[in-house]
Amino acid sequence: MRNQRFTTLAATFVMFVSVYGLAGDVRIIVNPSVKADAISAQEIKSVFLEQRNSLRDGTHVEPVLSQGGPAHATFLKNYLGQNDDALQNYYRSLVFTGKGSMPKVLHTDEEVVAYVAKTRGAIGYVGATVTLDGVKTLAVYQSENDGTRRLIARVEPVYPVILRANHIGGTVRLKVTIAPNGTVEDAELLGGNPILGEAAMAAAKQWLYTPGRSRTIAEVSVPFDANR
Repeated sequence: MRNQRFTTLAATFVMFVSVYGLAGDVRIIVNPSVKADAISAQEIKSVFLEQRNSLRDGTHVEPVLSQGGPAHATFLKNYLGQNDDALQNYYRSLVFTGKGSMPKVLHTDEEVVAYVAKTRGAIGYVGATVTLDGVKTLAVYQSENDGTRRLIARVEPVYPVILRANHIGGTVRLKVTIAPNGTVEDAELLGGNPILGEAAMAAAKQWLYTPGRSRTIAEVSVPFDANR
């Protein structure tokens, strides 16, 4: 039964990767002056549509656009929900009404990286294979309106023998970074027993979530019940 379940999950994973393979080919980058380490999909849309000029932590940001290419097309589709012509018309209307200006537009991903690296508050997007020198990559998490990443394969943590024997349990809180393909790239302990936390993080790194548009940060709780 377990092998059958694993096979089903594996097949589901392959299907998700084939459907969403291109969705993760964009990284959101910022100048190191930006304090935030993560950004919501809704914030990205608001910033690039010039509906806001700062992140939730108050950091001022200036959007930078690519002129074209696969990363540009994926970014427009996944984050702004429109094509290039519609976006250009939108910016022109902002300029015409005095409500905004045309963002900086650069020709290549490499130019975007170089500009963001030297420009305080700059935020842009590039392909997943581009070398990132002098910039910071932001993890993208889902806001309430974007929905959540659903856990589809969970590995239970190994309960440390000495803690179980002494009836030491509790709940640990983790921050997990979920890759676009659903795998867990990193797990960080937010609270709870540090030894239990190590076990929980080791297990969480083997979990599998549903795919998403980009990296996602989620907080999870992992209980340890010594009486079970």
